[in-house]
Amino acid sequence: MAEVLATDIKYVGGVGEVRARLLEREVGVKTIGDLLLRFPYRYIDRTRIWQIGEITEDMESSFVQLRCRVIGKGYQGEGRKQRFTVEVTDSSGSAELIWFNTAKWIDKMVEVGREYMIFGRPSMFRNRLSIAHPDIEAVEQYLSRKQESGFQGIYSTTERLSSMIGTKAMYNIVQRAWQLVASDPSAFADPLPESLRRKNGLISLRDAIYNIHFPQSSEQLRQAQYRLKYDELLGVQLTIQARRSERKERGNGFLFPRVGNAFNTFYREKLPFALTGAQQRVIKEIRADMISGKQMNRLLQGDVGSGKTMVAFMSMLLAVDNGFQACIMAPTEILARQHFASMIHFAEGIGVKVAILTGSSKAKERKASLSGIASGEVDILIGTHALIEDRVQFANLGYVVIDEQHRFGVEQRAKLWTKNLQPPHILVMTATPIPRTLAMTLYGDLEVSVIDELPPGRQPIRTYHYYDSARLKMFGFLRQEIAKGRQVYVVYPLIKESEKMDYKDLYDGFESLSRDFPLPQYRITACHGKMRPEDKDAAMMEFKRGEAHILVATSVIEVGVDVPNATVMVIESAERFGLSQLHQLRGRVGRGGEQSYCILMSGEKLSKESRQRLEAMCSTNDGFELSELDLKLRGAGDIHGTQQSGEAFELNIANLATDSQILSLTRDDAIAILDADPRLERAENFALRALREKHYKRERIDFSDIS
Repeated sequence: MAEVLATDIKYVGGVGEVRARLLEREVGVKTIGDLLLRFPYRYIDRTRIWQIGEITEDMESSFVQLRCRVIGKGYQGEGRKQRFTVEVTDSSGSAELIWFNTAKWIDKMVEVGREYMIFGRPSMFRNRLSIAHPDIEAVEQYLSRKQESGFQGIYSTTERLSSMIGTKAMYNIVQRAWQLVASDPSAFADPLPESLRRKNGLISLRDAIYNIHFPQSSEQLRQAQYRLKYDELLGVQLTIQARRSERKERGNGFLFPRVGNAFNTFYREKLPFALTGAQQRVIKEIRADMISGKQMNRLLQGDVGSGKTMVAFMSMLLAVDNGFQACIMAPTEILARQHFASMIHFAEGIGVKVAILTGSSKAKERKASLSGIASGEVDILIGTHALIEDRVQFANLGYVVIDEQHRFGVEQRAKLWTKNLQPPHILVMTATPIPRTLAMTLYGDLEVSVIDELPPGRQPIRTYHYYDSARLKMFGFLRQEIAKGRQVYVVYPLIKESEKMDYKDLYDGFESLSRDFPLPQYRITACHGKMRPEDKDAAMMEFKRGEAHILVATSVIEVGVDVPNATVMVIESAERFGLSQLHQLRGRVGRGGEQSYCILMSGEKLSKESRQRLEAMCSTNDGFELSELDLKLRGAGDIHGTQQSGEAFELNIANLATDSQILSLTRDDAIAILDADPRLERAENFALRALREKHYKRERIDFSDIS
């Protein structure tokens, strides 16, 4: 780094010791380099001067610039409630400027009768324009000062920082910092080879840094943003692709060349339904990995009900046919028990022994599973987090399946890595569709398989949004379905009432439903995460056997519940759930041949984002389409458990929801660069090492091998 970029921020004009400490504490800015690598998140065209009469209520979230004359000023109120107001006017009307508490310096600066440039966020009160704490500057001073750019950047801040360094003051500090850098040609030396910049039409890094802060035109700003996003995503992709190459070079995967008796018998005699084309394709992809001599590290995406469990079971049979053991780890007791029930049935008569181990396993079951897996008698072990306990020792573990992998922390998943001296093949499965751009970053070093077909005979689920005022109509529909012999889920976001959140709670809902659906005609049971495991299992089994008509639950049933006779999913306070969770819950119905329904209940008042989510749910059953919208609404860090992924990438300017084209480009470029120079040892690529480390922080444990 150039020496000037390492200069303490306190030496920039307008900063000093006090502001420097504040900048470091609030936003982590310690040096000039830190400051110039904090980019504006939006821009205001300072060449535009508005008239007071042009400002409307819908502009309250924007910034405006006015040229007005002061016609009066004074104080109102006393003590802490005191405020200082300035009355201004132009040819179109008048407005009020307001400062609270710290206003004495404004009083001294502002003169009645003088013209000022005013810059701030407008608000309308009783049809009159007011601006709180605006930037204000005498017109003469404004006209005499050279403007670095007609676009003023707005920088993210904190409440404490903004009270001491306003929008305009921060912009001026960045200007002065750049003036110190401008005379040093070594500052922001370009890490990209000239050939790569020319190929992609990229401006220099130095020009990009200047134009991101002080663009002279919208085109210059676009070029600067494109270049900086490219650098950031290339750094991410260089690390991901390097990890992928390293893993492939190790070539230490178990060989499963044989398709033997277990697989063939099941496929020919026991398969309960014909595989979809997508299932067949994925099994072939897994099979190809298992005979390659390299460790498989594959992500299997498939929408709810697409048949991932069958693919997992059949691929585990390949491990068993080659003398290895397999295991599947599920996030909940309910899901593990359901897998166990299914696979015990599948394995009957094909010479494969299946066992289960969970946190609530009885002593006899636990002892049998532990001894069987250690001796090699057990071929397939199904379980929860209990599988990662130290006392779980496999005779020869060759294949690991992790179901709903985003529900496990990275350390938990890593412990399965130690169950054999040589790493087993890994298949991670998710029913939460992952947007393509997120998959290319979080899971870019994995091979990806997608099951994009539903089994034949499944009807699309019809989804409706009802407000609370239509509750009686909804109850009438439930009675009709129950009269047909169907069953109903009713899901709530909370267990007990919260004083802070006005959402329907499970206890209140259970009592309400019990009044509207009385015994003996209707049987209602409840299930939530705070129940004892045996009570929860009893409630679920009661519903699964058809002994209960309605299951009242929290999102504990989001995964792992398969009741083909259930045809209605009612989600109370649906605005409380994210899109991914709503889609998962909807997938609990529609698992039989009958038409199924999802009813989203909400209050009358909805935020714009909540309304978008509910409308999207009603318009499509496509989980991948919903996942893309979820990414746009919530951002990458909030969905799919990325905070647990072990991939601590930090994006400063790129946006995975909108920059997929740049991401694809950088992925291709990273692969080409590493194919030609795997360790970035060539002189023209040496600076790319720093770019990679700068934008992608590696964790203490390399979790890329276990997803």
